[in-house]
Amino acid sequence: MADSLDSGAPEVHDIVLDAAGVPISALLAEPRGTQPRATVVAVHGGGMSAGYFDSQARPGLSLLALGAQLGYTVLAVDRPGYGLSAPHLPEGQTVHDQAATLHAALADFAARRDTAAPFFLLAHSNGGKLALAAAARDDGALLGLDISGLGSRLAVDRHQLPGPDGHGDWRRHWGALRLYPPDAFRLSGALVRPVPLREASEGPLWPELYPDIAARVRVPVRFTFAEHERWWRFDEEALDALRKPLGAPKVNIDLQPDAGHNISLGWAARTYHLRALGFLEECLLARDAAPPGGEPQDPRRTPLSRGPRTPVRARPLVKGRQT
Repeated sequence: MADSLDSGAPEVHDIVLDAAGVPISALLAEPRGTQPRATVVAVHGGGMSAGYFDSQARPGLSLLALGAQLGYTVLAVDRPGYGLSAPHLPEGQTVHDQAATLHAALADFAARRDTAAPFFLLAHSNGGKLALAAAARDDGALLGLDISGLGSRLAVDRHQLPGPDGHGDWRRHWGALRLYPPDAFRLSGALVRPVPLREASEGPLWPELYPDIAARVRVPVRFTFAEHERWWRFDEEALDALRKPLGAPKVNIDLQPDAGHNISLGWAARTYHLRALGFLEECLLARDAAPPGGEPQDPRRTPLSRGPRTPVRARPLVKGRQT
């Protein structure tokens, strides 16, 4: 992986994890001279790769560099069926099988570390499905989830979704060209991968799969919709359907202005990443401030959890909403 355009940024290097015999390729950035506050596990979307979270289009846009600078280990994995695992999983895996493989890979990663840092999953699009499925089978290792570019109600007909024969309408992935640095499109060509068959076949079923998976999530969750999101609905009815099944103690739903579906490749990447890491800090705070011998307080039971809303220019009804 090329060095960051910022010469002072932490080093990003390739590693390989062992997921019960399946090699999982990944990118790793670590803080210098300090123990990590947490390990951010970044999970890319459909037809992409781990480098999605290491944008080189402009300094400051890489999640890996930013997270390491702020004291976190950042591990961006190639999902099962991508990268080095592709020859071992030529058709990919269902979302539930991906979750089992990811847990095995993270267990291998943790076994290699001298100190244990809690995991926080930051996921995009189809990677958000994997993050939710992984949280649904979590044994207490996860702090929380931050998911962008994923809902539970489609804004397109199911046959329009990306599949093994194509990536779908590029305008839905990107939105307006002004939302991205000029080099973003040229550099993104090296990140694109085929969508595995099982993932593509299961994609249209997500609205039916979501409620059962969501009901078993027991960690805080934050969803972000780009202002120019075109794959998923985020009107009030759709957001109610997204919140209602979740068993999470805290659910935030935010709008990211001036962004298209591929937030982490756009001008808004740094803003979004900082907000996501802020949510991670909220999860750490809830853990550290929990009553002795008890669980963190459910914010839905306290009137302060709703707080004042900050208006935004586009679709203000979804900015800062919480349950």
